Amino acid sequence: MARTHRPGSTWSNWAGTVRADDVDVYAPKDVEDLAKAVSLAARTGRKVKPIGAGHSFTAIGEPVHLQLQLHRITGIVAHDPETARVRVRAGTPLHVLNPALERLGLAMPNLGDIDQQTLSGALSTGTHGTGLDFTGLSGFVVGVEMVLADGSVVRYDDAHRPELVPAAALGLGALGVVTEYELQCVPSYLLRAHEAPSTLDAVLDGLESTVKESDHFEFYWFPHTDRVLTKTNTRLSDLTLYAPLPRWRSVLDDRILSNTVFEGLNRVTTAVPQAIPTLNQVSGRALSERTYTDASYRVFATQRTVRFRESELAVPREAVPALLTELKAYCDRRDEVVAFPVEVRFTAADDRWMSTAHGRETGYIAIHQYHRRDHTAYFQAFWSRARGVLGARPHWGKMHDFTADELRVAYPRYDDFVSLRDELDPERVFGNPYLASVLGD
Repeated sequence: MARTHRPGSTWSNWAGTVRADDVDVYAPKDVEDLAKAVSLAARTGRKVKPIGAGHSFTAIGEPVHLQLQLHRITGIVAHDPETARVRVRAGTPLHVLNPALERLGLAMPNLGDIDQQTLSGALSTGTHGTGLDFTGLSGFVVGVEMVLADGSVVRYDDAHRPELVPAAALGLGALGVVTEYELQCVPSYLLRAHEAPSTLDAVLDGLESTVKESDHFEFYWFPHTDRVLTKTNTRLSDLTLYAPLPRWRSVLDDRILSNTVFEGLNRVTTAVPQAIPTLNQVSGRALSERTYTDASYRVFATQRTVRFRESELAVPREAVPALLTELKAYCDRRDEVVAFPVEVRFTAADDRWMSTAHGRETGYIAIHQYHRRDHTAYFQAFWSRARGVLGARPHWGKMHDFTADELRVAYPRYDDFVSLRDELDPERVFGNPYLASVLGD
């Protein structure tokens, strides 16, 4: 183990919201090596925490004693052309997995809007995309292999305790170290992306029909304005319809304007926050319509280089307009000014025990604040308004202050998950302060 062991390291997540000092880091070369590391840590009373890309805003991946980095446990293990099922090692980054699937003529049924996470990091925290006919990413999992606290390797799939797949597919890192997933993929497809400016009132007035009639619909609302950018993606099975953006347009819109210029504007408005409402009006009115067709994963994922803090809450789909209206009223008072747009998405219900969409069609409202500005008042105002919405559930990888008692009420299988954790990790080898706060000790 000495070759890949780094004692006394400092770790922080992408957003800079979590930091851990004096952390031992180990990168196992394979599953057997990983199992030995976990077993040794458990026998010596040390806690173990695997980490992916560190893209969670919460402390769900915070190490206590030993951090396991899985960048050597990557790649596609096998695929079945008949069933479109693919076995993938857990440390594989999504931006590596998606082109690899394309080479096999396959794709993920849906994706989120960032592809920098590892597969295990995305699935374990409940990453999702948008589209009322599609679940979050964990809903595509049909098999899970993981190392338990005693160093044993277990597999849950159609032939081995299938009733536990919905628990292990979105396990919060609390049950074991996932080493492999079996995913139900689909044949490769294109997305015809149509982006257009609108107003918040117009979007909310037609929201029910728009969400139901679109394959993938989301929108971004600019606080302190009524301006909205809508994004509608339509699935196309005919791969000859490929018609991507010209490279110059992609670079201008997605790299220069959305990242370089946006970073500069946020630096300026951090020094002069009173300019934010005016700049939001200008930005919202400057949005232009565009349509293009590309491989699904290239349309779903967007480049994000501007650092920010994020909180996202999942509510019953029908509650989205009321919660957005309350948030708009708060922003209109300008007690707090916000430059980042609010993102709104929708997914199907699923059966994953700890999924934010468990048992119900779900709407997601995500708020952001530039990393150089204080997010506290804005986020707390959002959380306090969402607590009035029946069953509001926080994204596990995004900032929130919900307690274990609140979460127990919001999740029908919460106690079942805690009981499974007691069975698989009674000594809390995989525990950390975040899990203690959301699952109890």
